Amino acid sequence: MENYDNKFTIKSWAEEDRPREKLSGQGRRALTDAELIAILIGSGSRSESAVELSKRILHHYDNDLNNLGKASIAELSRFKGIGEAKAISIIAALEIGRRRNETEVKVLDSIKGSKDAYNILRKFLMDLNHEEFWILLLNQAGKVTAKELISKGGLTGTVADPKIIFNLALQHNAVSIVMAHNHPSGNLKPSQLDIDLTKKIANAGRLLDIKVLDHLIVTNEGFYSFADEAII
Repeated sequence: MENYDNKFTIKSWAEEDRPREKLSGQGRRALTDAELIAILIGSGSRSESAVELSKRILHHYDNDLNNLGKASIAELSRFKGIGEAKAISIIAALEIGRRRNETEVKVLDSIKGSKDAYNILRKFLMDLNHEEFWILLLNQAGKVTAKELISKGGLTGTVADPKIIFNLALQHNAVSIVMAHNHPSGNLKPSQLDIDLTKKIANAGRLLDIKVLDHLIVTNEGFYSFADEAII
């Protein structure tokens, strides 16, 4: 005899019908509103799956997420298969979405030359008594999408691993990068090690089609640009 006490959990569905797997394989935009809510609640009742339950809830609120977002815990708990914990999960997720919509879109910094890069990075690299190596990651439009600390060193040097640099660039889908490190001594002249490292990373970037736009040496008094000096 069939055990009607078993709930229709997502794990028991055919793989192509599982919202979690669908999101993982096809991306978040491939899921319907009901499938997204089904991921939140995890299981339905004894007579319907989580997706079917989610469809019923959405239908009650005219398939309008804004209306659903106004529902209270008590209202959602009236649906068979929705307890307080599941109701709270739905409300919390919709509240996050509401807050995201209210968040202002961050204006990305734009890099048009060495001075722009210096103005962004100077606050990270000034007044240090040790060397640090940073990179800016840029998109196709020349906008800075991320700032990353690559390494910290001693008074006279730091190591910048090209593998770490380009791994980060690939993770952020960067099309170009700007490198920078500081000289605590105040000397703006690049060392031979600085020059060799810059050329090594620039050459590696060409192989990956990620352009190294510049390498800055920053001190409290100013900066040196490899691009301005035509070294890159």
